[in-house]
Amino acid sequence: MIELDIMGVRVEVPSNAPMLLLKESGGQRYLPIWIGAAEASAIVNALEGIVPPRPMTHDLMADVLSQLGHVDLEGRITTVADGTFYAELWVDGHAITARPSDVVALALRSGFKVKCPDELLDQVGVELFEPAEDEVEKFREFLDQISPDDFEN
Repeated sequence: MIELDIMGVRVEVPSNAPMLLLKESGGQRYLPIWIGAAEASAIVNALEGIVPPRPMTHDLMADVLSQLGHVDLEGRITTVADGTFYAELWVDGHAITARPSDVVALALRSGFKVKCPDELLDQVGVELFEPAEDEVEKFREFLDQISPDDFEN
């Protein structure tokens, strides 16, 4: 199983569909999962540390798990079939079927790890271009030295 970092929620253009973006820890592959607007909101609120005046469903679930003393928690994005991702919440050795967005929203509130099988990343993982720091620095130097006169014909 590969540990995943929760990178955040992005909006795909032009459809404005929210996408959960997970990245393999210490690796280059990303796992993009399209989710609903309500699910995206629950994840973004947790990432930004927003605490609602009354607990939302994921807050309630995190509190229930904590109050009942469940500390052996793990989220797993297990498979994808016909574009739909499936997940499990593992509680004290018991697997509970869940949506990936719910696993991630709960993980952010309870502090447990989210993982996936190597095969899943091999199947649907994507590598996104990230410029190396030296490339970014060279580009900044170029911008600092260029003037509008350099573009005259």
